Amino acid sequence: MTTTGTTTAVSPTAAPPRIERWVHPGAWWIWALGLAVAASRTTNPLLLGLIVAVAAYVVFARRPSAPWGRTFTAFLVLGAIIIAIRVVFQILLGVPVGSTVLFVLPTIDLPDAFAGVSVGGEVTGEEILAGAYDGMRLATILACVGAANSLASPARLLASVPGALYEAGVAVVIAVTFAPQLITDLRRVRAARRLRGRPVRGLRGIAGSALPVLEGALERSVHLAAAMDSRGYGRVADRTQRQRRLSAATLLGSLTLGLIGVYAMLDASAPMIVGAVLLVSGGTLAIIGVRIAGARSPRSRYRPDPWRLPEWVTASSGLAPAAAFIAASVLTIPGMSTPVDPAQWPQLPIIAVAGLAIALLPAWVTPQPPDRQPR
Repeated sequence: MTTTGTTTAVSPTAAPPRIERWVHPGAWWIWALGLAVAASRTTNPLLLGLIVAVAAYVVFARRPSAPWGRTFTAFLVLGAIIIAIRVVFQILLGVPVGSTVLFVLPTIDLPDAFAGVSVGGEVTGEEILAGAYDGMRLATILACVGAANSLASPARLLASVPGALYEAGVAVVIAVTFAPQLITDLRRVRAARRLRGRPVRGLRGIAGSALPVLEGALERSVHLAAAMDSRGYGRVADRTQRQRRLSAATLLGSLTLGLIGVYAMLDASAPMIVGAVLLVSGGTLAIIGVRIAGARSPRSRYRPDPWRLPEWVTASSGLAPAAAFIAASVLTIPGMSTPVDPAQWPQLPIIAVAGLAIALLPAWVTPQPPDRQPR
């Protein structure tokens, strides 16, 4: 590229400028929830580990440089703590499974009101394995939520929420941003304590860091409440009685059709097509009801996030593993659940692995976040 005066000439061999834009946050959440649904359908530790690996690869490839983009590791640590707690509760309160006794704990006699609950006794290897599998499933679901929290901007997600769900969306966004803000405050406080030569580890470090973090959270909540009040949070527009009745009727009808559809899908004697039609009808009525109810909360959007090919690919690649895992569970393909009595080595179903391979597509087809683009 050469510049003469005010004229700029572009070389014909120069690479075209890259488009810098954010991926729609709804696409990231659909992708992550699809992985979470897949994790809820299996207790295979190999498949659960693959789900976490897929989520981690996409997160580290497409997470932004914002503070909320660096929270995935904290969710992994929290998942490891959950696994440990689940195993401990299984050892203390679980029902013995299998015959491989590892050790024996002292038993505690409980009142008659707790009949059927035992504390202590024989602890078997199969029992610990079952608790670890259940804890891994819960930790994997938490990791999927952490992946969505690291990839999707909470503020941009709130801008995409329909007007009827704006109040609930604000509450959810505040809850979702709590973890990133808490981690950021904790890092800042620990860095300040380290510079002052004070301990940052152990009980003294935790006790010294807890009070400043709590104080910062309270101060932030007061500022948030003032900002919401100054922006007219909770305001509603005037609607006619006919609009209110129509909105309530459509939402109630969608809920009724959805419940009947779910019952028809679970009832073996009812045709599956009937349940599917009722579910689709209930979903359609719910969309209509949300659009009608949105008139009570007028909102304006400035430059809404587009939904284009990368968003379609991201959402579809997240639904692919969910569909693959559900199909494998319905068809009772071996490997979706790992037996613990007797303990067996977990298998890898091909259909589940193929679904997880599709979930890797967002790491390549989506654009880099603008704050990570080289300038």
